[in-house]
Amino acid sequence: MNIVVCVKQVPDTNEVKIDPVKGTLIRDGVPSIINPDDKNAIEEALALKDKHGAKVTVITMGPPQAEVALKEAIAMGADDAILVSDRAFAGSDTLATSRTLAGAIAKLDYDIVMAGRQAIDGDTAQVGPGIAESLGLPQVTYVENVEVEGKSLKIRKALEDGYEMLEIQTPCLLTAIDSLNEPRYMQMKNIFTAYDKEVTMWNASDIDVNPEHLGLKGSPTKVKKTWTKEVKGAGELVELPAKDAAAVALSKLKEKHYI
Repeated sequence: MNIVVCVKQVPDTNEVKIDPVKGTLIRDGVPSIINPDDKNAIEEALALKDKHGAKVTVITMGPPQAEVALKEAIAMGADDAILVSDRAFAGSDTLATSRTLAGAIAKLDYDIVMAGRQAIDGDTAQVGPGIAESLGLPQVTYVENVEVEGKSLKIRKALEDGYEMLEIQTPCLLTAIDSLNEPRYMQMKNIFTAYDKEVTMWNASDIDVNPEHLGLKGSPTKVKKTWTKEVKGAGELVELPAKDAAAVALSKLKEKHYI
């Protein structure tokens, strides 16, 4: 079994700041992490490897420093890592990103492609399904349990009010959520060997994707404005009987002309 896991290096959102002039994220000096849902995808791939035997390849599209995230995935237990990096990818939206990653994955042998549900720096949940569409793969999103039965998988998919049981044939794409598992820590022995292991580097000329579909050229999404959410005040706590508290709330709403 060959499993490819798509990961993304993202800023630690607790420390993200926005340039007030350019309206872009200030990444200088901001710590980067593997996107949390992507860690769940890595863990599930490694769990399947432990149980059934598999080769796990992690892949990311990003700048050269994204190699650090791939090294961490190797230290967790992944076998190979691929960094798809080129200035031609700059400015990619979710469509261009999914096309780029799909072009890279198409060069690999795979039975299962896994990704996190969504990235915390965008929260679109579009890249995983976009990869599946580009590769012509069946897909299941919001996966919270996986069982292998021959060349098919039995999946429990989380819903807002319950879950759905599905069976899907491989090759396929799955997106992971945090309830799927608890990601393992890096193993001490792997931490040392991870930095000796070479990460495969691919650029735009190494993948079969129309140049018009890459980067800004291939990105129909245009960001009009970005801003930092204002911190709300502490509020006012009123300890009164329900009827009196309701009267106070009503007067406050009238005072602010909400009603």
